[in-house]
Order: sequence, then C-alpha cells, then structure tokens
Amino acid sequence: MDEIDVVVIGAGQAGLSSAYFLRRFGFEPLVLDADDGPGGAWRHRSPSLTMDKVHGLFDLPGVRRSDPAVGGPREADGWRPAAVVVPAYFADYERELGLAVLRPVKVTAVARGEGGRLVVTSGAGEWAARAVVNATGTWTRPYWPYYPGARSFRGRQLHYATYRGPEEFAGRRVVVVGGGNSAAHVLSEIAGVAASTLWVTRRPPVFRPLDDFGEGARRDAVAMVEERVRAGLPPQSVVAVTGLGYTPIVREALAKGALERLPMFGRITADGVSWDDGRFEEADTIIWATGFRSALDHLAPLRLREPGGGIRVDGTAVIAEPLLQLVGYGPSASTIGANRAGRTAAGNIRRLLAVAPAA
Repeated sequence: MDEIDVVVIGAGQAGLSSAYFLRRFGFEPLVLDADDGPGGAWRHRSPSLTMDKVHGLFDLPGVRRSDPAVGGPREADGWRPAAVVVPAYFADYERELGLAVLRPVKVTAVARGEGGRLVVTSGAGEWAARAVVNATGTWTRPYWPYYPGARSFRGRQLHYATYRGPEEFAGRRVVVVGGGNSAAHVLSEIAGVAASTLWVTRRPPVFRPLDDFGEGARRDAVAMVEERVRAGLPPQSVVAVTGLGYTPIVREALAKGALERLPMFGRITADGVSWDDGRFEEADTIIWATGFRSALDHLAPLRLREPGGGIRVDGTAVIAEPLLQLVGYGPSASTIGANRAGRTAAGNIRRLLAVAPAA
C-alpha cells in the first residue's frame, strides 16, 4: 500500500478546485477519477444542453476558460453542447496545471487505517493517506421516488440523467416531474415536439428575476443549506431554496406555455397518472427530473451518517472524521460553491497537517 499525503476522489469542478489549492499550499495530491476522461458530470449531460442555455459560472481557479493557455476566447461556443465544451476545458486545465489524474479508477471504500491515516481502496490499488478530499458529486446517484402503481405503468419511465434531447419524444404524451432547472430544461425542448406535456411538482414553483440572485441572496441560500448539513441532516439543494431564475431555459419554456404546473399526482396507473380528487391524465412517458443524491457509498466504512440521515459537516470538514473533507456536498454542490469549497478544504488540510505553503 502506497503512503501519500492527500488523495482527492473525483475530478469534477470541486475535485479539480481542491487539487489546485492543495498544490498552492505545498501538496502534490493524487486525484482519482471514475470516468474515462475529463469533465466530471458535464460529460454526461444531454447533447441538447448547449452553452447558451447554461446559467452560472464554471471557470476553474487559476486558469479561466477564456485564457489563451486553454484555447483562447470562445465566444462562438454558444451553440455547442456543454457536454463537449466543458470537458474540453477541464482537459486543457488538467494539462496546463500538470495535475496527476489517475483514471478510470473507481474508489470502493475509504476506511480508517493505522498510523492516523485513511485507507483508500480501489480497483487500481490502495493508498494510505494523511487526508482525503471527497468530491464524488451526485450525478451517479439519480433520485427516483416511488409512487403507488409505478410498476403497472405500461409506458416508458426515465430519469433526467439519461435524457438526451427532444427528438425521441415526438408524438408522445409526457409527464415531467420535478420543480428545478432540469425539469425546465426538458419542458423547454419537448414542448411542441411531444403530443402533450404536463408539469408536476410537489411545491408551487417560485420564479425570480435574475437580479434577485445577487451575492447576498446566494449567501443566504447557502447558509440555509449549511445549517442542515451542520445538523447532520441530508442536504437540501440550493435551487430548492432560491427558486427558479428567469434563465434562457426558463424563458423558453414559459414562452411555449410549458410551465403551467399541477400538484403532485397520487398514483400512477397503467395509462397515466391520477390525483386523489379524481383527476386523470393519459401519459405514455414519465420523465423524473427529481434531482440527485450524494454519491457517498464508498465512505460507509467510516460510519459517518447521523440519525437524521446526513453527515455533519462544518464548511467542508466532516465532524466525525477530521482527516476527511467533503466538497461538492450540500452548500458547495454548485458551480460557484465548488471553487470556494476547494479552497476551504485545502486550507483545512494545510492546518491539519501543519504544512507551510509553497514559496
């Protein structure tokens, strides 16, 4: 078993950000990534999600996407799929910074070892680390809620994780479940292609002007999510707190009249969905845009779960295991929060291991 200072699990935005700041603070982390190429979750997004539909920042620390070192200005990227543009940027970033990313490597377990180290086990070997940064994100764990009658449905059910564009839904009667940006993305594309669309959510949607998403509003929303994870509760998405902004996707869906919401149905039947008040709607397709859960099964040997179902985290530091940092979890599960979390995690490790920053 190799001994190493820091292992970073995951090479999405949170993992690469953590690796960048760890190097600035004097470490040479080993980055393990389960995918066979750069890009994190972005490489798995639908080809129909083009860059002009992406709302939010994803520039990594140290090298901006417009930097000549990673291909120069890319103003013409608007029509290109995010699943192509972002992974290309991540690949350039890894190469420019000389980050050592070992892939494809799936971590199967992290456990406490001898000498105050954490043992990281994978199909490619084992490492005894003085500290671990977990940045495995959520994309590999789509959340698919169960409703009575689901198994009787004769049509097709799929999760947003496998959505690949509107063409395959031509002429279909589609129910889209979920109140976030993923549902809005699907509805903005299949409305007018499908024979009919129906939007169903548990809570009434709250639409907000983008001006409402200033630094103060984001900070308040993140604080609410932080409060949950500090208490050991499962993290709530930031979008669930902030509501839906009038992004290009939301505006397109509104223009098509696709965001007329109905409350959650009570049962799925063979041919559609029904409500407790007797309402019934025919459907042959249900798309579950119901979000994701954190991919943390490999951390089970550490026994970190609290009675409330979550992991108690202060910032990025796991309360029950000081050698472990969680990034891309809870308040840092966003493109903006990931960079900040990477710096916080690296700073925590520097203090924990008492290593002076590089000159």
